[in-house]
Amino acid sequence: MSTPSIPDEKLTAIRERFSAVEKEMETTTEPADIVRLSKEHAELRPVAEASEALQNARAERIEAQEMAASDDADMAAMAAEEVESLSAQIEALESKLQLMLLPKDKADDRSVILEVRAGTGGDEAALFAGDLFRMYQRYASLHGWKVEVLSASESEMGGFKEVQASISGTGVFARMKFESGVHRVQRVPETETQGRVHTSAATVAVLPEPEEVDVEINDSDLRIDVFRASGPGGQSVNTTDSAVRITHLPTGVIVIQQDEKSQHKNKAKALKVLRARLYDMERERADAERAEERRGQIGSGDRSERIRTYNYPQSRVTDHRINLTLYKLDKIIEGEALDEMIDALIREDQTERLAAMAEQ
Repeated sequence: MSTPSIPDEKLTAIRERFSAVEKEMETTTEPADIVRLSKEHAELRPVAEASEALQNARAERIEAQEMAASDDADMAAMAAEEVESLSAQIEALESKLQLMLLPKDKADDRSVILEVRAGTGGDEAALFAGDLFRMYQRYASLHGWKVEVLSASESEMGGFKEVQASISGTGVFARMKFESGVHRVQRVPETETQGRVHTSAATVAVLPEPEEVDVEINDSDLRIDVFRASGPGGQSVNTTDSAVRITHLPTGVIVIQQDEKSQHKNKAKALKVLRARLYDMERERADAERAEERRGQIGSGDRSERIRTYNYPQSRVTDHRINLTLYKLDKIIEGEALDEMIDALIREDQTERLAAMAEQ
């Protein structure tokens, strides 16, 4: 499928807007306006530069095409080669610019709440949940992101029954959002005496962290219960009622936090997770129609959808949404090669959206 040509009028409009933002930045003194304009300027600069390069290449091609019609055979041949070179350059610039002009998910720049839960498979599922969480911790570290564990329920055999963490940084959601879904593992458990391969699963949810203005939570909509924190087996691990359970009455969403000794800190963490879940619910509601239209290779992001299989005997990882298999399980589970999988998912998503835009 060829890339649709971008009209010159649109390229000119992009550059004019960039110039207008630059002029406004020189005159405004309001801090809020400076922040807003600086952000828009940073976003527009690469688009404006690519637009200018594309318009210049188009103009040069027109000149070269005129020279290619010359009666001078040598000049015509040189000009024809120039036309061919410029045409390839224009095609590459148009493809690059089309990606830049795709509608951007406003949550892409956000930090995230990561939730990993053991699924089917008992102790082995909990161990796998632990492996996945450590994979994301290492991946975050490689990107310079900060990870803060919000709550964790550890399994007696190791790993996690469930774990929640905040991953903070710029553009975290843009790269992590395709990780939501069911991850399946095929391997021989340490407790397996006959060497049989078992299949277990863990569920991953990646929720963009909202700003307070994105989600309005009324105190009257909350029921807050406090109780004494408990550890494995139900034994008390605290002598005060520091654990917090918040129920959002309109939606029935319940969040429990008990890792901190301070009731105030547990409440703050619980509200942070609650806000992210409510924001995610609102995004899913608003995107339901679009998601249904685009439900295909990438999928809907539904947490019940099996997205990836990690096969240890064959050292392979397969993403079922794009039928991509990489034989580098060890590097992926260490977080080192996870970008290869994520980059492929991003490219597929961009291809789908470009096709949808071309059909409009």
